[in-house]
Amino acid sequence: MISQFFILSSKGDPLIYKDFRGDSGGRDVAELFYRKLTGLPGDESPVVMVTCGGHHDDRHFIHIRHSGLYLVATTSENISPFSLLELLSRLATLLGDYCGSLSEGTISRNVALVYELLDEVLDYGYVQTTSMEMLRNFIQTEAVVSKPFSLFDLSSVGLFGAETQQSKVAPSTAASRPVLASRSDQSQKNEVFLDVVERLSVLIASNGSLLKVDVQGEIRLKSFLPSGSEMRIGLTEEFCVGKSELRGYGPGIRVDEVSFHSSVLLEEFESHRILRLQPPQGELTVMRYQLSDDLPSPLPFRLFPSVQWDRGSGRLQVYLKLRCDLPPKSQALNVRLHLPLPRGVVSLSQELSGPEQKAELGEGALRWDLPRVQGGSQLSGLFQMDVPGLPGPPGQGHSTTAPLGLGPASLSFELPRHTCSGLQVRFLRLAFRPCGSTSPHKWVRHLSHSDAYVIRI
Repeated sequence: MISQFFILSSKGDPLIYKDFRGDSGGRDVAELFYRKLTGLPGDESPVVMVTCGGHHDDRHFIHIRHSGLYLVATTSENISPFSLLELLSRLATLLGDYCGSLSEGTISRNVALVYELLDEVLDYGYVQTTSMEMLRNFIQTEAVVSKPFSLFDLSSVGLFGAETQQSKVAPSTAASRPVLASRSDQSQKNEVFLDVVERLSVLIASNGSLLKVDVQGEIRLKSFLPSGSEMRIGLTEEFCVGKSELRGYGPGIRVDEVSFHSSVLLEEFESHRILRLQPPQGELTVMRYQLSDDLPSPLPFRLFPSVQWDRGSGRLQVYLKLRCDLPPKSQALNVRLHLPLPRGVVSLSQELSGPEQKAELGEGALRWDLPRVQGGSQLSGLFQMDVPGLPGPPGQGHSTTAPLGLGPASLSFELPRHTCSGLQVRFLRLAFRPCGSTSPHKWVRHLSHSDAYVIRI
C-alpha cells in the first residue's frame, strides 16, 4: 500500500503527483524528498529513505531513477521495499510503452494519459493490476507524439524503443490496445518493424588462433496492424539447418539449431524458406537460431598486440593494432576496447591514429573508444604507462612477455546492416489492406553486436 506517487525531473520539478490516501500533508512531500536526495554525499543515493520527526513522521521514500526522471512512492506502512521497487519498475515500463519513451517531454505532453493509467493501476494505494492485457481494455487516452517515426531513429542498437538509446520509435505495447475504426489517426499506426539481431561471442588465443565462436540470433517482429493480419517473411534461400543439409549452389547460410514461435506456419519454409504468420498486435520473437564454430565470413575484428616493459624503470609500453575485416562498405559503430592493466598504473601517455579516438584509464583498465570504424581499415594506438614496483623477469631488463595482470582484451561494438551468420530477410509481404490510400509501412533492419569478444594477450 502506498500513500503518494510522484515523478520529478532531474532538477526536482514535479511533473506528476498523485495522493491516494490524503495522509501526506500536501505536495511539499515531493520537495522534502528532493531536498533529502540532493543533501546526501556522493553520486549514488539510497533507493529507500526515511523521514523522522516534523510533519512527515516515519514516512518511507522508495524511488528509482529512469531516463533522468525520479519515480517515487511513499508509504507510512511497514511493507517490503522490494515490492515497491518492482511496482516502480513496472510503472516505468508501462509509461514508456504508452508514451513512446520515458522522458520529461513525453510525460509533460501526456499528463492526462499518465493519470488515467495511475487510476487503473492503483486504487486507494493498493495495486490492482499492471498487466497490459487488462489495462488495454480500459485506457483510451491517446498518446501525444512529438514527431512522426523516422527510419533514422533505428540507427542505434536498441530495439523497438529499448532504453539504451531512449529510442523515439513507437511504444512497444501501446499497439496492444484496441484500435477503433473511427479514429482519424488510424493510418498512422499501420507499421511493421522486423529486426534480425545477432549476438556474437568470440574467444581468440594469444597466438591469434580462434578458440570459440558462437552466434545467437533472433528475428523480432513488432506489428501495429490489426491482430490476425497475415504476413509472409522470406529468408535467404540458401538458409539451412544442420551440417547435413545443403541448399542452392552457393556455400549456404547454415545454423546449428532453430526454433519458431507457435504462431509461425511452416508450410512454405522447407521449399522456399518463407515464414507465414498472423501475429497479434505488439512484439514477438518469430525465430531463434544458433551457430557455433563455423562462420561463413571472417571475424569482424582482429587485434595485434605488442608489449614491451622495462624492469628497472617500471615503464610499460603496449602497442595495439586493430584491423576491421568487414566489407569496405560496412562499418562498426561504438567500438570500445577494454584492456585490464597491472596494479599500480599511475600515468598514461598515448598516440592514437585518429583525432576522433579517445583513450583513458579507469577502474584498473585502459579504455580505447572508436566511434566509427570502416570495413577494411586498420587503427592503432601506442600506450605508455608507469607502473612502479612492477616485478620483472629475473636476469633481464626488458621483456616482450605480457606482465601479470595485463589482459585479456575485450571488444564491444555494433554492426548495423550486417549479420555474422549471413542470414538476410529477402522480403516482408503483407496481406493487410487498410481502408483509404495509405499502405502499411514496413521497416526491416539487420544488426549484429558483441556479446563477449575476448582476445588473450
